[in-house]
Amino acid sequence: MTARLISLISPLLMLLLSCSTGEAKKTVPAELSVNPAAAMTSERSGHTATLLPNGKVLIAGGMNGNGNYHDAVEIFDAAANSFSTGPRMSARSVSHSATLLPDGKVLIAGGFNGDYIKNAELYDPATNRFTPTGPLTAPRSDHLAVLLGNGKVLIIGGVGPGYTFLSTAEIYDPATGRFTATGSMTTAREGHTATLLRNGKVLVAGGHKDRREAMTVFSSAELYDPASGKFTPTGDMTIIRHKHAAVLLSNGNVLIAGGSDKRDSRGQYASAEIYDSSMGVFRSVGNMNSARYKLTSAMVLLKDGRALIAGGSSRVEVYDPSRNTFGLVSGELDTARFFSSATLLSDGNVLIVGGYGEGGAATRSTWIYRANRL
Repeated sequence: MTARLISLISPLLMLLLSCSTGEAKKTVPAELSVNPAAAMTSERSGHTATLLPNGKVLIAGGMNGNGNYHDAVEIFDAAANSFSTGPRMSARSVSHSATLLPDGKVLIAGGFNGDYIKNAELYDPATNRFTPTGPLTAPRSDHLAVLLGNGKVLIIGGVGPGYTFLSTAEIYDPATGRFTATGSMTTAREGHTATLLRNGKVLVAGGHKDRREAMTVFSSAELYDPASGKFTPTGDMTIIRHKHAAVLLSNGNVLIAGGSDKRDSRGQYASAEIYDSSMGVFRSVGNMNSARYKLTSAMVLLKDGRALIAGGSSRVEVYDPSRNTFGLVSGELDTARFFSSATLLSDGNVLIVGGYGEGGAATRSTWIYRANRL
């Protein structure tokens, strides 16, 4: 009798123990899928993709191999599943930033085309034209841009002339069209993430400074407060990371996924963690199904509260915070794609665009994640 009771209790006990470890279990939700969509007119990686108020997506700049930089713009129409050519930017550019402003215009700032770019410009969907604004206070690329609650744009870190790693930050005011310096980060960062929190502060996490043997990859994180214009340290991530991705979840916490250590492709992570914005601490949430890095622009929050992770691998997966699970999506990209983009569309689907493969060549290919649950 006792042996039978133990045999019945043991499976339940093992299940309870497995649920309490915090390790994300792997599932495969078959009702979700990613499929090829229309091809772009140009091969691109390191581009930007911005959802416009009219439901179309502005694809700007990027590159196809070192030295082949784009000033060409194209616009994706989800209803027609097609790309059309748009106006040209004022300069060829990769690793710039693109920010949708409250008035519906898009701020394009900085970047690299053999030189570090100080220019900024505005794309107006109503006229389909670019007009100059700014410029930045200093040339920079690989920086991050965050739209603040007051309608201004925070530009953070990156790299400047002479391979200088930047701790500086600046603010763009759409009312004046000017950039002004604000407080600097506690350390210079490239390959970091920046996420607007519900309280209006910005979480900056990880990244690196310097190159090759001299490279330092950070676990540190800091908060920018628009009220004071200052950065202050917050809890460290569980491990060092750069070239990872971050997204604000519906509960106000931040999901940090993938990235790598200083070995780059040889040190890619499948691990993920959560920043608890109320406690100021990070905690592990287990592993994705695929190790992946160079996916900063390829993770988005879906309308149902899950997070879509699309970059750095040929497979797409979703994180479900209610179950603490990562699930692979049916279908796949043609190969692992680095510095691709993922954009949430008005209908709840996601457009995945471009990126380069293992050989370094970028692609014209795009894919659509179809959220059949919506």
